[in-house]
Amino acid sequence: MIAILKKEVSSFFTSAIGYLVIALFLVITGLFLWFFEGQFNIPNSGFADLAPFFQLAPWIFLLLIPAITMRSLSDEQKQGTLELLLTKPITTLQLTLGKYLGAFLLIIIALAPTLIYVIAIYQLGNPTGNLDTGVTIGSYIGLLFLSGVYTSIGIYTSSLTDNQIVAFISAVFICFLLYYGLEGIANYHFLGSGDRIIENLGIQSHYESISRGVIDSRDLVYFISLTAFLLFLTVRRLQRQQYKKEKSVFVKVFKTTPSILIGLLVLIMINLIASTIHKRYDLTQDQRYSLSDPTKDILDQINSPLIIDVFLEGTFPSEFKKLQNETQYLLEEMQAYNPKILFAFSNPVEEGQNPAEVSAQFNSFGMNTIPLKVKSDGQETTQTIFPWATINYNDKAIPVSLVKNVAGSSPEQLVYSSIQNLEYAFAEGFNRSVNAKSKRIAVLRDNGELPDAKIADMFRKLGETYSIAPFPMNVANQDPSKALNALQNTFDLVVIAKPTKPFTEKQKYVIDQYILNGGNTLWMLDAVIMEDDSLRNDTSKAIAFERDLNLNDQFFNYGVRINPALVVDLYSAPLSVAAGDGSSSQYVQLPWFYRPQVPGLNTHPINTNIERPVKFNYASPIELLKNTPSIDQTVLLTSSILTKIEAVPREISLAQVDQEPIEGDFNAGNQPLAVLLEGNFESAFKNRVLPSGVHKDSFRESATKPSKFILISDGDIIANEIDRKGNPLELGFDYYTRTGYGNKEFLLNAVNYLLDDTGLINIRTKEIALPFLDGKKTAQNLSTWKVLTMAVPLTILIIFGVIYGWIRKRKFAH
Repeated sequence: MIAILKKEVSSFFTSAIGYLVIALFLVITGLFLWFFEGQFNIPNSGFADLAPFFQLAPWIFLLLIPAITMRSLSDEQKQGTLELLLTKPITTLQLTLGKYLGAFLLIIIALAPTLIYVIAIYQLGNPTGNLDTGVTIGSYIGLLFLSGVYTSIGIYTSSLTDNQIVAFISAVFICFLLYYGLEGIANYHFLGSGDRIIENLGIQSHYESISRGVIDSRDLVYFISLTAFLLFLTVRRLQRQQYKKEKSVFVKVFKTTPSILIGLLVLIMINLIASTIHKRYDLTQDQRYSLSDPTKDILDQINSPLIIDVFLEGTFPSEFKKLQNETQYLLEEMQAYNPKILFAFSNPVEEGQNPAEVSAQFNSFGMNTIPLKVKSDGQETTQTIFPWATINYNDKAIPVSLVKNVAGSSPEQLVYSSIQNLEYAFAEGFNRSVNAKSKRIAVLRDNGELPDAKIADMFRKLGETYSIAPFPMNVANQDPSKALNALQNTFDLVVIAKPTKPFTEKQKYVIDQYILNGGNTLWMLDAVIMEDDSLRNDTSKAIAFERDLNLNDQFFNYGVRINPALVVDLYSAPLSVAAGDGSSSQYVQLPWFYRPQVPGLNTHPINTNIERPVKFNYASPIELLKNTPSIDQTVLLTSSILTKIEAVPREISLAQVDQEPIEGDFNAGNQPLAVLLEGNFESAFKNRVLPSGVHKDSFRESATKPSKFILISDGDIIANEIDRKGNPLELGFDYYTRTGYGNKEFLLNAVNYLLDDTGLINIRTKEIALPFLDGKKTAQNLSTWKVLTMAVPLTILIIFGVIYGWIRKRKFAH
């Protein structure tokens, strides 16, 4: 067998054709990856990975491997040396394996120079070395297994004929059928649930699974068993050469057909067993393709077909192609976990339709499309993207946004944020599909809270998962016991959004007892009266002064206090102000230090994976007290270290935007702006006279069970802006500066956490580390790396050829 292997390698490299085949492979690959514009161009993709190479390789190998294997056995038959080989003291199995391993070794030799691509991406990553080695290793493993199957196909077709061209064409056809043909048939959905079986018979789904860094025993068994079966067919074909002189047709058929059927049956049985007993290893550094346990819990509840329509089919820019691929990979993982999940990608714009009309239909259902500027052939055109999916389950349809819109972000950042959010988006959609709204949120009223229009966007989003209802606090003034019973027996969370009127003792008592009975609360309060609108007068000045909500004693008892002062932060959001006189005036954005921009700290599930900073407006410092040892205190958001505290009352003027700050004054350090309290609270009414109308027997001094309490020192953190037509804008979007902030994501995390939806919040906080190329470094060094990625592989091939020729010449010289 070893002699056959050596003979194969030697015969390949003793002719110029062998070098030419490998050189063509390296040149074509290099051109597509580094020179030609298109979906396979690595620098244009913006991502530091070799995914374009591993998507391109099956196409090139479709021609390369049959070209290498076409003469393995057909040439032996044509020259009449096959019969001679069969008379040698080697078995047909050894002959087949020798030919196979020889051709497979040539593929490995052809692949070795492509490691220069890994080095190039490693150097161009942001930062240098930002390359997911697990994905790269898995991808090369997948490519080797693919090569193994292609090689076995080539060896088999070479045994069928003595014509190399026929062997080549036959191998190309069978490889194409197994890789693309079966997948294409499954995409027509002729067989319903049987389409999945057809797809699994093909190579593509198994190769793509491994090539993204997931090693699944089912894929390995598939490749190994298919390769073994094809080699078995080759062995049987060679053995038939020994039966040529057999006169009985019956004997010929008997000696060949039963074993082939048995081999096919064994192939099927092995893969069936592998599909039921399997192991899976996610090699990606962020475990990107491993479903979270909460996601699995939700998927376990799906007991009837759930159909997902994904409107991401078509030719996209490289960034959105990445989103398309990642969406497909995620859904494939979910489908593998629960086969009742069915999905299909489609283009909502059928041939002949007007994209604008389809886009208008989507927008009418609240599914906003994205217009993209695409450059092609030197021209810029607009392409509409429909980044949505719909989940259809038990006659219920739920839209799922595949894009997490981050205003002002680059396409790469937009896609990164979207991929980061994919599992959460689908898991939340599944949860809404299979579970009724079991949790209820009360929005307190009657104390001058924000109007419905100002909190519409936040509660519209929360309303998709939870039941929302207003709760009139005037009931507490009339009958505290009745109000308490209604609150604690109906609602799981109470939200207090920027009250402006003081709370009465009866109202405080109801909230206090609700907390002690395990109720959770989200407080968003202003300790200082000050608004941007107050500055829009003739003097452009206003007085900021303390707002008394009559909550200080209650909060003090819980271990927290909002100090009546203003946090002024050098790291701040801009304010849009008019500059110039008369008709020449225009709006400009200038830093407004009363608007702290606070990034997520990634120290708690609530403040994790918030891509944009959270914007505060006239916030106050929160002080954590040490008088409550049974309460766990967690700071969620703080101002930057360059902060100063301004006491009130104080005059604030728009003229301050033109004043240069004195950095030395900003020395107060980080100031807590949002805190979480958890544990068993003590009543604020302990050792006090209870309000009138309260039954003393029902009063609790200590908590019956732990509860959660979030305090945010800015009531406007939940307030969305209103456009000129009176429609609520998305929470976190600044209408005047056209900037987006992370307020919505932070509050969604907070509500998920307070309602014990730790499953959803854990999915949301899952880290996805997509490696990016360094744009500046790539632009500066691209020409150098283009030359290296093209020249180095060819140089390696030439050096190999020279050394091999020298060794061969020296060997035969003796």
